[in-house]
Amino acid sequence: MIAINAQQALKSIRNGDLASIYVILGTVDYLADQLKQAFTQQIPSEEQTMNVGSYDMETTPVAVALDDAMSAPFFGERRLVFINHPYFLTGENKKTKVDHDLASLQHYFEQPEPSTILVFMAPYEKLDARKKLVKTLKKQATTVEVNQVSEAETQRYVQAALDEKQIRIGADALQELVNRTDGQLGLIMGQLPKLMIYAAQSQRIDLAAVQALVTKSLTQNVFDLVNDVLRYQTQSAVELYHELVAAQEAPLKINAILLGQFRLLLQVKIMARAGYSQGSLASTLKVHPYRVKLAMQTVRHFDQAALRAAYLGLLQTEVQMKTTQRDPELLFELFMVQFVNERQAAVGTRLSR
Repeated sequence: MIAINAQQALKSIRNGDLASIYVILGTVDYLADQLKQAFTQQIPSEEQTMNVGSYDMETTPVAVALDDAMSAPFFGERRLVFINHPYFLTGENKKTKVDHDLASLQHYFEQPEPSTILVFMAPYEKLDARKKLVKTLKKQATTVEVNQVSEAETQRYVQAALDEKQIRIGADALQELVNRTDGQLGLIMGQLPKLMIYAAQSQRIDLAAVQALVTKSLTQNVFDLVNDVLRYQTQSAVELYHELVAAQEAPLKINAILLGQFRLLLQVKIMARAGYSQGSLASTLKVHPYRVKLAMQTVRHFDQAALRAAYLGLLQTEVQMKTTQRDPELLFELFMVQFVNERQAAVGTRLSR
């Protein structure tokens, strides 16, 4: 089995160093799209209509894709075939009316067509290694992993994209860009074009540009809300909550993300005490490394009792949102008042002992 990362794969593809079979495995759409584009560019534009095929396994039998893969290129050197959503390579029991001839696919793996590049676009965490088909595929294919990238890797992608345009970005601006997009590579790269336009004259992206042009994601706003809650900043928390609702964010959605964030903080607090590192936490909890980094920074300042009290209070708020007609914004205000009063009373009790 040959396993490489996205940067290695892009370099070899662009150099024309191509394998017969690839598996693009992982959930980072931006990297998967970059690879798909690089493969397609290896087929001359005038040949792409006849020599590039793309098939969705949720709607099309794999036999149709194999017929294409086994055909000779039409007035060209190569044929490129994408097989999208190959769920039969995973442990997923997907209900579909499509009948797949997996025996023929197994045979193709054993004897691939030399003039065809067959690419499996697999947006999954992993394949089912127990399956014979997957075992054969791993022996024959080059696997490119496009799972979550670290904050450092994300920053390298950003720097590389800006270097191509000879644009610089300040360290504080880059960090703010990562913060406002939750460290999500696809979101960050989507923001770069307008930042590049801003920097057309100065050739530099500064902190003010990021703050003015990049809107905070809902998750980042909720992270700010979490900090307000834990620091007993009732007025600031309520104002931010009102702003989110005014921006058409559903109260139940806000509360669900808040609950998820406090659940993550509790998990990180408990597991970090047990000796888990930042990397092992991210892989065990299946959470983006950037979110784990922020969680670890947060839990250092708050005890487990406070995190648990906030989580249970928000859980009760969710129940009331779903079962009563009370104003969701009022329910959040009541949660804040009750949480702050209870925590201050608990701290006072400990100090008086």
